Amino acid sequence: MNDKRLHPVPAAGHPITEADLHGYADGQLPPGRHAEVDAYLAAHPQDLARVQTWQAQRRALHALLDPVLDEPLPLRLPLAPPTRQIPWRALAAGIAIAAISASAAWLTRGALDARHLQSILATASPDRAAGGYAQRAAIAHAVYAPDMGRPVEVSGDNEKALVTWLTKRLGAPVRAPNLSHAGYELVGGRLLPGGAGPVALFMYGAPDGQRLTLYVTREATNGQTAFQFTQEGQVRVFYWAEGQFGYALSGAVSRDELQRISQEVYNQLQG
Repeated sequence: MNDKRLHPVPAAGHPITEADLHGYADGQLPPGRHAEVDAYLAAHPQDLARVQTWQAQRRALHALLDPVLDEPLPLRLPLAPPTRQIPWRALAAGIAIAAISASAAWLTRGALDARHLQSILATASPDRAAGGYAQRAAIAHAVYAPDMGRPVEVSGDNEKALVTWLTKRLGAPVRAPNLSHAGYELVGGRLLPGGAGPVALFMYGAPDGQRLTLYVTREATNGQTAFQFTQEGQVRVFYWAEGQFGYALSGAVSRDELQRISQEVYNQLQG
């Protein structure tokens, strides 16, 4: 981590470093140092805004990743001998903590707008009923779509490998719709923890930099097949169920454009 020195807090005499700011955002500083950083931030609003942005992403990632902590050990996985059993919840917690700890690095690349995420989190519901996955889809979009460094795990250049991988992980055939006629090309995709198992996230980009994400989940959808609309902050979402999947198309575009592209996605998945 870049530990460049910032302006010192005059009363303390010890320079406040970039590492101190990250430690403050993560709640990992001892009380004395926490108070010194508090005083520094009170006098440096620009750095305070950065820290608040990191904290907003941390909360967003908790909202996205915490559901995996409640998942039971998959019955289809063979258990290891007692001395080598995988501590499933501990492993899930470790993954979530690692992802959340990495949030500060993402933010230094300008990957997230804190006000954007805060507006989503202010209205997000923890309810896992129908539509709950639409809110998780909006959060996933807000976390990954602005990332210029690594928005996806597998690029669109390897579409076949991406689809094969996600199909295997979700346990049912997954498709990446072709949205080139709508002005969007496949950027790639990634695997995410959802409310009831793994989730596939496909990302599409337009020449002007606008991005859409398609969230594909197998969690319960209560038989809701008609298009539903919701808006979380700046992110608009059309979601629907078809067969064993729930789909949510998210983007910071007009409702009309998002509905048009959602219809295109729906038509392709029917074919």
